[in-house]
Amino acid sequence: MRYWLMKSEPEEASIDDLANAPKQTLPWTGVRNYQARNFMRDTMQIGDGVLFYHSSCPEPGIAGLAEVVSTAYPDPTQFDKKSPYFDPKSTQETPRWMLVDVRFVKKTPLISLAALREHLELADMRVLAKGNRLSITPVTDTEWRFITKRLA
Repeated sequence: MRYWLMKSEPEEASIDDLANAPKQTLPWTGVRNYQARNFMRDTMQIGDGVLFYHSSCPEPGIAGLAEVVSTAYPDPTQFDKKSPYFDPKSTQETPRWMLVDVRFVKKTPLISLAALREHLELADMRVLAKGNRLSITPVTDTEWRFITKRLA
């Protein structure tokens, strides 16, 4: 089992949206970074844990826990000309962008970026690295245990 931090803008998909979705499951659409796509396509597995992170909002931070519940499959938004995630270079035969489905596990009190930075145990967490803009980053077993046992 692996662990991930997955960022979403709350106005696009929040932890509450996930909790209220049918079967409490949403497809993780709109990823347009090759490294993040490769994590979903090549490494994520059903059952992997997810720190659901609200980004690009007044107070970014971990808002809840989720789990990966599908293997990777083509993101349909890449084919939709009306979608902001449309990619004219992607085809049904050779899709460029993949996604996984995630399911709600638990809403947590918001664990802000500032709160994460307060803990030496999390100093190497990729979300805390200067210049990190990836929407999906791996989380170590130690980071996962610390956050889920002490902060969430």
